[in-house]
Amino acid sequence: MTQPTPPTNPIRPTDDEARALAQSLIREARFGALGTLDPDTGAPVVTRVALGPGPQGELLTFVSSLAVHTTALLQDHRAGLLLGEPGTKGDPLTHPRLSLQVEAVAIHRDDAAFPAMRDRWLSDHPKSKLYIDLPDFFFFDLRATSAALNGGFGRAFRLTPADLT
Repeated sequence: MTQPTPPTNPIRPTDDEARALAQSLIREARFGALGTLDPDTGAPVVTRVALGPGPQGELLTFVSSLAVHTTALLQDHRAGLLLGEPGTKGDPLTHPRLSLQVEAVAIHRDDAAFPAMRDRWLSDHPKSKLYIDLPDFFFFDLRATSAALNGGFGRAFRLTPADLT
């Protein structure tokens, strides 16, 4: 009697093409879907957040202390972040996307890194000039701890933080 063939692992070995695609998705992202856990209920919450590069290549989001995801990140620094948007044509699932697990590090106004982050943020998000100096806003540096890249149909990869820099 023959044994059933075990399913083939759909995850490909990470290569330079996958690294370059993941790095491009991060570098070009100006928004993403951020998943956190509601501190009151423990239920998952997904919100859209603005994103941008920091002066040292960090992945930043600029948040209000009034937002539910901010409260959640201050209590549990772990989050999920989805980057990549479907194109205008074709099946949305064939377009590249990157799912990151991140550790969110708060950068408040009194942090020495804040002024350079503020300047860089304004260069990429000029409309944020309307609220960037409001006292309840600050940055989170979203540091990747792992990632899953779907580069399109049949192109799945697991990536490490080193693959993303």
